[in-house]
Amino acid sequence: MPEYVQTGLMTFDTAEARKARGAFFTPPEIAEFLVNWAIRAPGDSVLEPSCGEAVFLLAAGRRLRGMGDLAPDLHGADLHEASVRAAQARLTSHGLEARISVGDFFERAALPAFDVVVGNPPFVRYQAFTGSARARARAAALGAGVALSGLASSWAAFLVHAVLFLKDGGRLGMVVPAELLTVNYAAPVRSFLLQRFSSVQLVHFVERVFGPDVQEEVVLVLADGHHPDGPGTDHFDLFEARDAAALRGVLSPRTWRPSDPSEKWSDAFLGDEALVAYQQVLASEDMTTLSAWGDTTLGIVTGNNKFFTLPPARAEDLGMTDVDTVRVSPPGSSHLRRLRLTAEYLDQIGRNGAPTRLFRPELPLSSAAEAYITAGEATAVDQAYKCRVRKPWWRVPLPAPKRPPDLFLTYMNADTARLCSNDARAWAVNSVHGVYLGGGFRSLGAELLPIAALNSITMLGAELVGRAYGGGVLKIEPREADAWPMPSPALIDAVADDLRMLVPRVEDLLLSARLGEAATLVDDVLLGGGARLSRREIAAMRDARNLLEARRKARGRG
Repeated sequence: MPEYVQTGLMTFDTAEARKARGAFFTPPEIAEFLVNWAIRAPGDSVLEPSCGEAVFLLAAGRRLRGMGDLAPDLHGADLHEASVRAAQARLTSHGLEARISVGDFFERAALPAFDVVVGNPPFVRYQAFTGSARARARAAALGAGVALSGLASSWAAFLVHAVLFLKDGGRLGMVVPAELLTVNYAAPVRSFLLQRFSSVQLVHFVERVFGPDVQEEVVLVLADGHHPDGPGTDHFDLFEARDAAALRGVLSPRTWRPSDPSEKWSDAFLGDEALVAYQQVLASEDMTTLSAWGDTTLGIVTGNNKFFTLPPARAEDLGMTDVDTVRVSPPGSSHLRRLRLTAEYLDQIGRNGAPTRLFRPELPLSSAAEAYITAGEATAVDQAYKCRVRKPWWRVPLPAPKRPPDLFLTYMNADTARLCSNDARAWAVNSVHGVYLGGGFRSLGAELLPIAALNSITMLGAELVGRAYGGGVLKIEPREADAWPMPSPALIDAVADDLRMLVPRVEDLLLSARLGEAATLVDDVLLGGGARLSRREIAAMRDARNLLEARRKARGRG
């Protein structure tokens, strides 16, 4: 695929090439909003790193000329030579000039020479952000005192490095992924912003603003009063806009003061009443986190689920017996949207064709197992990465502690994350997580934690510790699940009999996709009866959770 195509005298960058290098061009309304906020006076010098086709430089030039600056001091940089040529041509057509360099921004010496830095950093996820490019980025961030983990996407280092180009008192206006607020790897970036600026404002959007082809949710960072040595600020102001057009109106802020600057800033999305109630109940003895109940682990990574998971009838046709396969919860999680996975139900979906057997033969190998391994090698299953790096390739590793998990935790969710008791004692592949309960409450948790987790505090917590994924899906990784708020063992034990009485009714509601009604029943018993929260407090958290879910799904629809 060519990096750009030539048509007549014009050069057009391809969508595939832009995506590969993390270039997503900014809507003009957003560029104008950030530039109009950041540029305060004629003569302000402006840098747009990763300038692409100069949407920010063009807006900056217009802003400065409108203020009487006839020779705006505009600078840019971009890795992509064709984009730089297009940027220069675009500026020239509007009677503007800018000094734009071609090259890796991370190799450019950070000189504090600009009043304003504006732009949209490249966004390349860590899986594709590798090798020397990642090394240069991490080194640049470390030069500012920010140590980024290996999971950091490209934008994080880019934002940090861009700040170093600001003069004292300078202003930063950036479009960044909303991951800034919610992911663990952005913790040092959050701290860095509050340390380096006297004022930090954020604008988030109800709807996606980059069009249907870009799944990424973004926030705008407006950071003012840059000073390398502080004193910084202990809070930020959060504004909400429905879409890019709403930036032309009046936005009302909410001030958020995180207890720890590096912690996730997701709680800032809550209304005042819900936030107070949420924080109070989390600080009480009635709530804990999932990590206090036990360990959350990834499911089994097979390297090829279609080969390693089989319907029982298929395994039987191949001559396999119980020495060749073990029980497994089939890939996906639709069958786990209930309180428990029983052996009877697993058998039922297996008879209907679900792959409920995992190929993991015992030694010595049976003739059926040897034949299946040979067939896998004939179709290059053994060359898949996860298979290729293990010996023997067909022996999938089981997660510690080498027993099936007590609970399943759904990984990708349309409504909310679910816990499901593993009564079938089945293993799980990595489309779900496994929860291994510990302490003296393993039996209590295996029986009642799935129903107890269907309360408004825990469901609200899922929206806050998890993250929105493509299509509005709620995604929770094991490390995020560790911080997921859960009722404490003492609270569940105190209302255990009442919860047990609810189980048949709640199970029926879940099977009818009536999650809200199920949660109301659990709230009445667990939060109203056990934790003694008022109806108003429960309603505030229920409304906050519903609002966050609606926002997530609205962004997913684009």
